[in-house]
Amino acid sequence: MAKDISEREARLAEALRANLRRRKTQSRAQTATESAAAPSADVTTEPSAS
Repeated sequence: MAKDISEREARLAEALRANLRRRKTQSRAQTATESAAAPSADVTTEPSAS
Protein backbone atom coordinates (compact mmCIF):
# COMPACT_ATOMS: atom_id res chain seq x y z
CA MET A 1 0.00 0.00 0.00
CA ALA A 2 2.87 2.41 0.72
CA LYS A 3 4.14 1.83 -2.81
CA ASP A 4 0.74 2.83 -4.22
CA ILE A 5 0.78 6.04 -2.21
CA SER A 6 4.29 6.99 -3.26
CA GLU A 7 3.49 6.27 -6.93
CA ARG A 8 0.38 8.43 -6.62
CA GLU A 9 2.36 11.22 -4.99
CA ALA A 10 4.96 11.00 -7.75
CA ARG A 11 2.25 11.24 -10.44
CA LEU A 12 0.63 14.18 -8.67
CA ALA A 13 3.96 15.95 -8.28
CA GLU A 14 4.71 15.51 -11.98
CA ALA A 15 1.22 16.75 -12.89
CA LEU A 16 1.76 19.84 -10.73
CA ARG A 17 5.12 20.54 -12.37
CA ALA A 18 3.60 20.14 -15.84
CA ASN A 19 0.72 22.45 -14.90
CA LEU A 20 3.14 25.06 -13.57
CA ARG A 21 5.23 24.92 -16.76
CA ARG A 22 2.07 25.30 -18.88
CA ARG A 23 0.82 28.26 -16.82
CA LYS A 24 4.22 29.98 -16.99
CA THR A 25 4.30 29.52 -20.77
CA GLN A 26 0.79 30.93 -21.11
CA SER A 27 1.65 33.87 -18.87
CA ARG A 28 4.79 34.66 -20.84
CA ALA A 29 2.87 34.48 -24.12
CA GLN A 30 0.17 36.79 -22.78
CA THR A 31 2.76 39.26 -21.49
CA ALA A 32 4.55 39.23 -24.85
CA THR A 33 1.26 39.83 -26.67
CA GLU A 34 0.32 42.71 -24.37
CA SER A 35 3.73 44.35 -24.65
CA ALA A 36 3.66 43.99 -28.45
CA ALA A 37 0.24 45.68 -28.53
CA ALA A 38 1.28 48.52 -26.19
CA PRO A 39 3.09 50.69 -28.78
CA SER A 40 -0.02 50.81 -30.96
CA ALA A 41 -2.18 51.89 -28.01
CA ASP A 42 -2.90 55.57 -27.55
CA VAL A 43 -0.81 56.38 -24.48
CA THR A 44 -0.59 60.13 -25.10
CA THR A 45 -3.98 60.99 -23.64
CA GLU A 46 -4.09 62.29 -20.12
CA PRO A 47 -6.43 60.69 -17.60
CA SER A 48 -9.47 62.77 -16.79
CA ALA A 49 -9.65 64.29 -13.33
CA SER A 50 -12.40 62.70 -11.27
